[in-house]
Amino acid sequence: MATILQPGEIEAAATSPPFLHLPPINLFALRAQRLEKLADGHPLADYLRLMTDLCRVQQQLLDDPPDTAPLDPERLRLCQQQGLPPFAADSLVREDAWLPYLDALLQRYQPAPTSAVEKAVAALRHANTGQRKAWAIALVSGQYSLLPTALVPFLGAALQAAWSHWLLSTPDLALKPGDSLSQCPACGSPAMAGVIRHRGKYNGLRYLVCSLCACEWHVVRVKCVYCEHSKGLEYVSLDDDRHAANQAPLRAETCPGCHHYLKLLYLENDAEAEALSADLTSLMLDMRLEQEGYLRAAPNLLLAPGGD
Repeated sequence: MATILQPGEIEAAATSPPFLHLPPINLFALRAQRLEKLADGHPLADYLRLMTDLCRVQQQLLDDPPDTAPLDPERLRLCQQQGLPPFAADSLVREDAWLPYLDALLQRYQPAPTSAVEKAVAALRHANTGQRKAWAIALVSGQYSLLPTALVPFLGAALQAAWSHWLLSTPDLALKPGDSLSQCPACGSPAMAGVIRHRGKYNGLRYLVCSLCACEWHVVRVKCVYCEHSKGLEYVSLDDDRHAANQAPLRAETCPGCHHYLKLLYLENDAEAEALSADLTSLMLDMRLEQEGYLRAAPNLLLAPGGD
């Protein structure tokens, strides 16, 4: 039986969904918990446990940030007024505001002595400001060949902690969509993955998760976030006897037009799923899609492509 909507109901039904979904203040603690759980029995268990420890340090930085000069409030206001990302990574990474987060992370993170991890941490500790910025610029711009692979997780973790803190500590953000669907409206960085929400006003909506600041923004479903085409999209998951193909918690949306893909988390199938940890534990799916000719444009700042 059809339902006839009254004028007020029509207007309510046409209301746009919430554009933003900010990360929780315990973002990195949740990531650490999830990574620790997923590490058991995983082929990359040692690496995942390393990232677990790193996420715990990130949470310390979020709870107790280092002393540093605040971002210019006038700059933030003007960016929002003009519809630009107020925490633009391509410009802020060239400045000094994020460097205390790297110093604090390197001070609080204690690697095992004589390990490869210790050598990577030491390289960052001993690097001068210019070198640190050059590596960070390369990382946020996706030019991984311009920095040592072993430095990526530690540099990426510091950058994530700084940008997430700025995002969560700035009240009354007024953000507008970026130049592309996959661009974060807060910092301009590319999305790492998408999340299909399953509760309250977010039920059934797709939000993309920023690879840097963890801001989430709404993008309609069944549309390629890179070329914006909808025709022929397919959804691919890893073979897993625990789930039917259409009920897998993680699936990749593949586009036959531009040959890119984006991982999507379906929270109705796994309410505890989290984007970064799900991405790190599903690298076999990336390998499969690469073999099939699909391209990945979604970075994970705790992992260098092709790195160990």
